[in-house]
Amino acid sequence: FDFGRLIQPVAGAGSRLWSGPAVAHTAGLTADELNNIEIYKGSREATVYITSTVYRRNIFWEVYPVRDLGSGFIIDETGRILTNHHVISGSNQVEVTLPDQTKYKAEILVRDRADDLALIKINPKKRVPFLKLGDSDKLQVGQKVLAIGNPFGLELTLTTGVVSSLQRTIQGGENEQPMEGMIQTDAAINSGNSGGPLLDSQGSVIGINTAIYGPNGGNIGIGFAMPINRAKAMLDDYHAGRSFRRARLGVTVVYIAGDLSEALELPREGGLLVQEVAPGSPAAEAGIRGARQVVVI
Repeated sequence: FDFGRLIQPVAGAGSRLWSGPAVAHTAGLTADELNNIEIYKGSREATVYITSTVYRRNIFWEVYPVRDLGSGFIIDETGRILTNHHVISGSNQVEVTLPDQTKYKAEILVRDRADDLALIKINPKKRVPFLKLGDSDKLQVGQKVLAIGNPFGLELTLTTGVVSSLQRTIQGGENEQPMEGMIQTDAAINSGNSGGPLLDSQGSVIGINTAIYGPNGGNIGIGFAMPINRAKAMLDDYHAGRSFRRARLGVTVVYIAGDLSEALELPREGGLLVQEVAPGSPAAEAGIRGARQVVVI
């Protein structure tokens, strides 16, 4: 977001340079609304529509195509695109549609099933705009975020919200493996948003919209994004020619303390209770075990 666009001389204002609220008031828009508009205008051209096609057979052994829809975003002028792995998982064909409706066949460069990330590439005929990757390690609960994507096929939809929580562990990755360290947000994320960018108020990508918690796949204000620093680590290994594999303990934990901790006959000062252990994970090999029963209080 270019704050310079809001810093203008104001007639009769003396040495006062900041005119954002005055300009916003004149236009009938608040400074926050202007920020939303600027971020959207600066990011929409680099947000893409991804169609993946898998060929299957019906009970009569007839081959038919199954198409899935998702989002992604361009990260450099050569046409490389970040998205979710589940958007392109198992696909025989991946097609990318740019905002100007130009379509390209995409090559899959990297698949990271564990973190539900993928890197694909198109060969554009012209220079394409791209998004700047931010730093998800510096996120704060409460800061504004903006999500752009293609929910239910509605192209280039903008929603806004805040960071609701950090370091969430959720179930629902491929093979039902837990995904750790997720960003929770109340910015509306729905089917088709997967793979799209979660942006901060400066227009930098700080997450990749990945999953929601809600009935029947609908949004109720609980969405999750993979931190962009996870994708940056994947990109670093790809550039270095290394196989990307992030260290993983393989446990789902919940913090408990006080009365609940005592009810479970554990120390009152609290700690992390291991709920589940992923089969074959380092935690399982080390002998760590998850809970064996559920206690309702």
